[in-house]
Amino acid sequence: MVDDGVVRVVHRGGSRINFREPVISRDSKFLLCASGECVKVFSTSTEECIHNLRGHTDLVTGVLFRPSNHLQAYSCSLDGTIRLWDFTDGILIKTYVIGHSIYSIYASAHHEGVLFIVIPLQSEKSSELFQLVAVHLPQSGDQLVEARELSALLSYVSSNPAAIAFGREGQYVASANGSQLDVWFFKRQKSYKFSLKEENKQGKKNTFTCVSCHPKEDCIATGHKDGKIRLWRNFIHKKEYTYSTLHWHHSTVSSLCFTPEGTNLLSGGIESVLVQWRYNQPSERDFLPRLGAAITHIAVSADGSLFCTSHSDNKITIIHSHVKVSAIIQGLVKGDTVSTDLMVDPRSKALVLNGKPGHLQFYSLQRDKLLYNLDIVQQEYIHEWGLQQFEVVSAAFDASGSWLATIEERKQKAAELEINLKFWAFDEQTQSFVLNTTISAPHEAQITAMCFNQAPDTQTTVLVSTSKDGHFKAWQLTAPAHTDDEGPSWSCDFVGAYHSLAPECCCFSVDGSLLAVSFQEVVTVWSPISWELLTTLSQPPGAVRHLCFGRLSCSKYLMGTTTGNLLCCWNLLTCSLEWSTSMDISLLLGDPVSENMAAFCSQSGSTDLFVFKPSEPRPLFSHKAVCSGKVSRAVFAPREEMLESCEESSQWLNRSQLYFFTQNMDLITFTTKSEEEKLIASSKKLVIDNSVAMTPFSLLLGKQQQQQDEQGMDSSLSAIRRTPLPQGSVTIRELLQTPAHVLPSTSYLCSMFVQSLLISVTDTREDNAHAEEEMESEEETSEEEMEPSTSKPEQSVPEPVGLTKAEARQLRKVKKLDHSWMAGLLDS
Repeated sequence: MVDDGVVRVVHRGGSRINFREPVISRDSKFLLCASGECVKVFSTSTEECIHNLRGHTDLVTGVLFRPSNHLQAYSCSLDGTIRLWDFTDGILIKTYVIGHSIYSIYASAHHEGVLFIVIPLQSEKSSELFQLVAVHLPQSGDQLVEARELSALLSYVSSNPAAIAFGREGQYVASANGSQLDVWFFKRQKSYKFSLKEENKQGKKNTFTCVSCHPKEDCIATGHKDGKIRLWRNFIHKKEYTYSTLHWHHSTVSSLCFTPEGTNLLSGGIESVLVQWRYNQPSERDFLPRLGAAITHIAVSADGSLFCTSHSDNKITIIHSHVKVSAIIQGLVKGDTVSTDLMVDPRSKALVLNGKPGHLQFYSLQRDKLLYNLDIVQQEYIHEWGLQQFEVVSAAFDASGSWLATIEERKQKAAELEINLKFWAFDEQTQSFVLNTTISAPHEAQITAMCFNQAPDTQTTVLVSTSKDGHFKAWQLTAPAHTDDEGPSWSCDFVGAYHSLAPECCCFSVDGSLLAVSFQEVVTVWSPISWELLTTLSQPPGAVRHLCFGRLSCSKYLMGTTTGNLLCCWNLLTCSLEWSTSMDISLLLGDPVSENMAAFCSQSGSTDLFVFKPSEPRPLFSHKAVCSGKVSRAVFAPREEMLESCEESSQWLNRSQLYFFTQNMDLITFTTKSEEEKLIASSKKLVIDNSVAMTPFSLLLGKQQQQQDEQGMDSSLSAIRRTPLPQGSVTIRELLQTPAHVLPSTSYLCSMFVQSLLISVTDTREDNAHAEEEMESEEETSEEEMEPSTSKPEQSVPEPVGLTKAEARQLRKVKKLDHSWMAGLLDS
């Protein structure tokens, strides 16, 4: 058990939602997809994430609905388990332990109680040979169940889920791997193999990439690397099989899917176009072009009303059956590397980095959702391998978030490097950045670094850029020279150099009074006011890679890292080296709201983290092996509300939260157990209808409705006294709150429900008898009091003689009855 306040490493959003094929619920209201170690449940109408199904301890590799219950779903993972979920309520129902890493999962309505999974042929996780096996799920009431009964069907299958599909009524399963197609027949308990030549006449490869089976007929559709689609028929008779060819895609067909009735076949690839083929009329096709990125998966809802496509830019597009886009679910766009630094927008507090080609993406860390993309290059991207196009390589914000500077590059094989420096101004009306100034060829060689003067009280905004051409330039915002000009623009104010050395990095002090620029092994300190060289700082051999000024009480220190695996701290008051230590620092960054600094150190194939203050070399916090590989991008994100942590090891997280990217492009952060418990507790307070997506608008209405209900309850309690609920209210509450599909049958619950509403007969009779006795005693006492006060004895009615007390009481009741209705009846 981890104690409160201890820092732990956790995944924080940004996972891939295009890793596996998504699935759509039967009512077309929900979409489920694998995302890292969890399963995300989205609303198809509002695009909002409703649930995060957490429980797996490794990468989730497949999601599918339970054939016998459309409100439940299975998920499989590399952790060797299959989990059954109630996805509408976000509840884990059961866990099946398989004991092998699972790479994909399948189910058939005609094979009840059996799931089909792909596992390695060998017990090792890194094995590249896989097999398709059947898992018999035991019937048990326990939540954790061992499912070790496996039956092998096909060997040497592909781990790609798109390469395996089940045929008509579950009679056979088709598997494609390489240039061979295997079809396994369950009744015959044998398989047929069909092969193609590795290359066609044009020299293109015939390799199988995906498979889909017709739901009504014996037909198998296969996609290939050469862009062709083959429809296989009559394969039940091995020697008499035939196939026809469809061809539109110019490159690899990545996904195929038949509609539920089998009337249409959907295909997609790198062209970013969804193609809909008529099954009986292949020459007729419908197209949905310009979907933004290459299509990786295609899925269709059970009723055929919705299509959805996954894309290479971590996006899911929801499409109506009449081929019209209705919603887009966009995740964090991650390429092979992050060329820009990780930044936090001072205005929206969003994480900013390069996204799809030529764009910057603004990603909300709190909501784990993409806010918007900013088109920097402003050119149409051509999806063609080997074509050199402009890419965003660097970006920087000023302190207020009013200005954004970007650098884009394009390197042609037989031409010089093309560089554009662009300045973007934030527009209050559109709430986005608008291009203000474009500077072509700002340097003669590649730009290595740039930074804004972040001083809050500075009168002029200054940006400094360094380049391999041996110069650093200062760009200043100037007022328009003529009254006809639209507004201020940027121009070069100063060009600096030092002994013809190439500058590597630069950094402004917090108050903006100093600028540090590293020229290989020498650190130069300049005055931004007069652009005068103030001093130089020397250090042991090794080029300086990172520079970072201290903040607040540590503002007199300058930190730097070198290629000689040294972390150095200079005292700017004495212009001397304060301390240094031997560390292979891959990344050094400072917290913008505290004195803390973070250093990522590469060692033995993993990365260690050290958090320290420049005033003392003793680290405040250290964590060994936070991830495998090297960390090259990280950022401190200031918190909206300060945490109150009493643990010394976690106080550095009170004001900011540290995020970083691993070598596998996973977004990781640090948090405490107490912080996670607060997040879980706050999420449990949100009571929202399952059919309504969790949007800020719905939360606002829910909070307002709750306040109105509380006010109405207080007023009603003050006006009248509420009657107590019957004893069966607990039963009613359990009946209404429990999901319907996990309740017993209605006939079993009916008697229990009716009995909870009934009132005991004996208790009612005793209460009535007691009330009658009290009423009679009151009437007798009132009559005795009235007798001596009567002054006219002739008006009194004497009691009948010979009646018992019970008869007398009955007579008095009859006299008190209202008989006026009889008079009205007689008059009519």
